[in-house]
Amino acid sequence: MTRAMNTNDAFADAARSLLGERSFTQDPELVTPWLTDWRGRFTGKALGLASPKSTDEVAALVKLCNAHGVPIVPQGGNSGMSGGATPDDSGRAVVLSLRRMNAFTRFDVDAKEITCEAGVILQTLHERVEKEGLRFPLTLGGKGSATIGGLISTNAGGTQVLRHGSMRAQVLGLQAVMADGSVFDSLVPLKKDNRGFDMKQLLIGSEGTLGIITGATLRLLPALADRAVIWVGLDDIRDARKLLLHVQDMASDVLEGFEVMPRHSLEAVLAHTQGARAPLDEMYAWNALIELAVESESDANVQDRAQEVLETALEAGLLKDATIAMNETQAEEFWQLRDEIAPAERALGPAMQHDISVPVATMADFVVETLPQVEDRFPGTRAVAFGHLGDGNVHYHVLAPQGATPGEWELAQGKAISTFVHDLVSQWGGSISAEHGIGQLKRDELGRLGDPVQLAIMRQVKQALDPAGLLNPGKLVPLAREASTH
Repeated sequence: MTRAMNTNDAFADAARSLLGERSFTQDPELVTPWLTDWRGRFTGKALGLASPKSTDEVAALVKLCNAHGVPIVPQGGNSGMSGGATPDDSGRAVVLSLRRMNAFTRFDVDAKEITCEAGVILQTLHERVEKEGLRFPLTLGGKGSATIGGLISTNAGGTQVLRHGSMRAQVLGLQAVMADGSVFDSLVPLKKDNRGFDMKQLLIGSEGTLGIITGATLRLLPALADRAVIWVGLDDIRDARKLLLHVQDMASDVLEGFEVMPRHSLEAVLAHTQGARAPLDEMYAWNALIELAVESESDANVQDRAQEVLETALEAGLLKDATIAMNETQAEEFWQLRDEIAPAERALGPAMQHDISVPVATMADFVVETLPQVEDRFPGTRAVAFGHLGDGNVHYHVLAPQGATPGEWELAQGKAISTFVHDLVSQWGGSISAEHGIGQLKRDELGRLGDPVQLAIMRQVKQALDPAGLLNPGKLVPLAREASTH
């Protein structure tokens, strides 16, 4: 114990000398807020909190950690959903915060490219590029806290994946510090580069287990010239699937997003969010939120196209009622109803939240058939699904029975619920993680259900790039003994 304490003290002294007193701290008041994940599911301990201000400082710190055998837990906005940025309870790891690295280092308006450091907040990026008549085509409810590095590390999705793809599609170049402290620098974007493996794609979605992302070059698009945001009332999620196909047939070139939510989720938001109002006079079993958008004023009037889509859908019996946002303020109000579902449900009490995907064509049937199965298997629970119907990804939440004790319920019945849900997803040919990553929350489940060949390759890559196992240990990559033998 004394030897470990002496080693820790030596590392802390060296880290303070390297980064400065303000940039490496062991003050519990400063460190503690970053030791619990956003959902409150995981709380760990740390040797200290490091906040470097440059890639060079990150590289130097990683080399120092190697010399002392100190694990590193990279952290962006600490808004992840799978505990991927929370240390374990050993107290051996240093939390590496990228929040101070929040500069824009290059902005080519003509090329529609921007280069920034990993700590840039997504909303800040949106605001910066909007000043130049451009937009970054990825958004989500946590845009006010999520960082670019975190979004890349988890290959985040959001509400615009249907048209623009996930974070993988937005990254043109990448910079990362590898496990030995060397710097992988591929920030300059090349349209064609056939020099072997695409290392940036390997790092995207690796959750800090292969390298620490410190910067990125991102693609931008022209700002929207106009959009039509539509709220639709439906009797059944299968009707939403039919409506999606109808919209794609008539307006696939301008379809920006297609979200669904059940009545339960809408009612939770209305009760939780001050000033929120239901878009339609009547409450329906299911709701769809649709956005059509154009980037050029010379394009056909999107409002007219939206009206035509709705009229033909109504004639075909594909919806019960609908309304088009009258202005931008109302459009944002519609989207707020979608964005507030997660915090509204959190206010209701404990829940097991699953970020899953199945083939797009079978998602509606999956929801209809499996929600009752979960509720029958676990009496007193309420199962709900909402999210990105257009790309086959829904957030599949199982709310605890009334009176359940937070913390205890998740570890008891909640764990069995997640196992059951993940088994259902696997039976339907889906994925237990569509956009939130694996982290520590789903690592064991990935080991249980994942393809053995894929898991073996993941472990081999991890061993090759991080032989000492210091980068975000215990996250994403299942241990060999946890692998499924089916």
